[in-house]
Amino acid sequence: MNSEPHRVLPLNEPLALRCEQQLRERELAMGRPGAPPLMERAGWGAARLARALAPGARHVALLCGPGNNGGDGLIAARHLHQQGLQVSVHLIGGSPRTEANRHALAQAQGCGIACSLDLQIAPRADLVIDAMLGLGLRRPLQGEFQKAAALLAQHSGLRLALDLPSGLDANTGADWGAAPCDHTLSFLALSPGLFTGAGRQLGGTVWLDGLTDGTEPPWAHPPAAWLRGAEALTPWPEQGARGRWPHAGHKGTQGDVCILAGAMPGAAQLAAQAALEAGAGRVYVQGLAALNAVELMAAPAELPWLHNVFVAGCGWSEAQEERLANVLHQAKQLVLDAGALNAIAQSSALQRLLAARSSCAQETVITPHPLEAARLLGMDTSSLQADRLASAQLLADRLNCTVILKGSGSVVASPGQVPSLNSTGHAALASPGTGDVLAGWLAGLWTQSKKLAPHELAVLAVAWHGAAADLAPLGGGPLIASRLIQAMSTLHPHRACRLAPTTR
Repeated sequence: MNSEPHRVLPLNEPLALRCEQQLRERELAMGRPGAPPLMERAGWGAARLARALAPGARHVALLCGPGNNGGDGLIAARHLHQQGLQVSVHLIGGSPRTEANRHALAQAQGCGIACSLDLQIAPRADLVIDAMLGLGLRRPLQGEFQKAAALLAQHSGLRLALDLPSGLDANTGADWGAAPCDHTLSFLALSPGLFTGAGRQLGGTVWLDGLTDGTEPPWAHPPAAWLRGAEALTPWPEQGARGRWPHAGHKGTQGDVCILAGAMPGAAQLAAQAALEAGAGRVYVQGLAALNAVELMAAPAELPWLHNVFVAGCGWSEAQEERLANVLHQAKQLVLDAGALNAIAQSSALQRLLAARSSCAQETVITPHPLEAARLLGMDTSSLQADRLASAQLLADRLNCTVILKGSGSVVASPGQVPSLNSTGHAALASPGTGDVLAGWLAGLWTQSKKLAPHELAVLAVAWHGAAADLAPLGGGPLIASRLIQAMSTLHPHRACRLAPTTR
């Protein structure tokens, strides 16, 4: 048993996320002769983590379902009992439905563990382990499972889920009635549902035990998604213009951004300021009578379509179809947000123009929040949110561009690529103007490194945006947009090292 549970976040490298079907196939591939049964290894890992999370615990309660997830819990119960803890097991959902669960139950009872059908969780339990369902749920919790989840949600003890909080969809993050847990221990690999939709709210701190011993076969298929985070910032010094030209660089080598303003000037100002702080050499704004920063410049009458990265839609409230059609025709690199996305949603002609851009060697990133994305796809927001990964990929394929679907666990999707889920950030970003900041920051990064693929630039911008929010207390007040820009600026590698002496 060489592997052991380890904390997933913050990331040191991208991690593969696996859908339920891939995890089921992995279970079969690793169930080879001569190796300790996976369930035994999973139960041992769960017991180890339980002791580490609650070293002073005297009483552990386990909610064990009739399948293999319940079997993991029963084996954990046996190990905890053998280590001298008081253990109470509540059997949820009837008789064992798998041979492995039946065997684990017999072992637990053989050790003298009382396994009860009573749904009342011991009120003095220091730790409660959710081992009811794990993977595979596709409908609301019912019957005993629903009652057990309700009792678990009210319990004052530390809550640990095995695989997933029971009631959380492994693939989509849809909440089917799960109780929020303080910690979740995943086995074999991580599920996308833990990092988008309701997953981040319900799963707590996520741990992973790959149940590996170094002899496992390779995965048979590409991941369902990649989990990304602050590790995306690490290579930026070599990717950006300032890293490539540390001495001879000038404004021209840092690239130019042009923000196309609308009726609400504050949005364009925020996007422009973000692009400037991201490192763009020059930032122009078209459509504003006055600029709030002396470093910003009014755009020339003839826009340099081939050399600037353009941002359109921030603060657009009025219909600007003709203006937007011109932008879609001419801008080589383009970020679309807010009002531009709503205009495209209402016009099939604009949708065709957007979809045709990639065939003309023009690159586009769109940054919709869920309502804007739902309008673009012609569906309601709840349907879109029910499967954020699939919705983002559908939108990327339909419009032939990179999509940043904002929200808890923002999704980055591009045609023909495995999507990414962002692990940084929290609700401090739920503040007006933070989306404008993201659009401007993305443009500021893009103009410095136009050879990077839009997908990777989008992953970087989203991770940077969220990493700045992570500097604010979780559950605290909002991070207003102007302060967000300042926080993002502090994460620049050159800012972090600004007091170091120059080396030659």
